[in-house]
Amino acid sequence: MRIDVICKPEGGKRCERTLENVRTALDNMGIEAEVHLFRDRRKMIDNRVYVSPALLIDDTVRVAGRIPTVEEIERMLRERPRYQKRMQQQVA
Repeated sequence: MRIDVICKPEGGKRCERTLENVRTALDNMGIEAEVHLFRDRRKMIDNRVYVSPALLIDDTVRVAGRIPTVEEIERMLRERPRYQKRMQQQVA
């Protein structure tokens, strides 16, 4: 799984708080993922994101323009088909 946080170059604390929430959610759920922080306007334009911070999970924009909460990020990760499949395999 790949998670990207995309911000403007002058993003400041909003980007850092988003990245911190992502890492907390991953730790709470015990999931390993590639987490990247981009401070690049070109990357924003390539992903059609015009407000920051933006959260992408597996190259899909999930949140833009606000800081998602830890619970919200966990809910997004649980919705992923791979996560659901993994949980079914652990139960069986």
